[in-house]
Amino acid sequence: MPDLRECSDGAALAGAVAQHVARRLKEELARTGRAVLVVPGGRSPVPLLQALSTEVLAWERVAVTLTDERWVAPGHPDSNESMVRRHLLQGPAAAARLVPLWTGDATPEAALPSVCKTLEALPRPFAQVVLGMGEDGHVASLFPGSPERSAEVALAARPPRAAQARLSLSLRTLLEARDLVLMISGPGKRRTLERALEEGSAEDLPVRAILRQTAAPVSVFWAP
Repeated sequence: MPDLRECSDGAALAGAVAQHVARRLKEELARTGRAVLVVPGGRSPVPLLQALSTEVLAWERVAVTLTDERWVAPGHPDSNESMVRRHLLQGPAAAARLVPLWTGDATPEAALPSVCKTLEALPRPFAQVVLGMGEDGHVASLFPGSPERSAEVALAARPPRAAQARLSLSLRTLLEARDLVLMISGPGKRRTLERALEEGSAEDLPVRAILRQTAAPVSVFWAP
């Protein structure tokens, strides 16, 4: 059963997760001298990234990468890389090193060899992996019914209702973490979480694979 922490609103949610992540990064820096932070894409993480950017720690020894990327060039409104640069790599956190998933290749499938090589070079375990979740139970770009969930390092995804193809860290890579956070908000996602904690297949609700694994502790932060 994951640790569930309820927050009063979105601002409190962002602040609580930022403090949790900063604490884990500082612990990892004290332990090994370096740390890897994996953050989600989309619009929901923006308040978290803004709050985290103000935390004072040895950011110059932190590498930041993404759980997944929409296959659009940096500068596109849907680019997760651009979102991280705009909202996290500011203030004290500007010293962190961003490890992007976008390569400039025409498709995520073409990019997989180089992206996998880049990801494999990052030190393990990751200090912190932060995940969002869709109301359909997807995490990163691991969607219900996805046949690629068994990929070793990363995978190309083409969600049927999404505008762009995506490149995503695999479940195996996401779980190579010292600590996992699932950050969600709203009643719909709370209902999805409650369903995910019931019996059922991770094929139907991929977030179940995160909640059921025992390799790393999971904290769920939720706000209405």
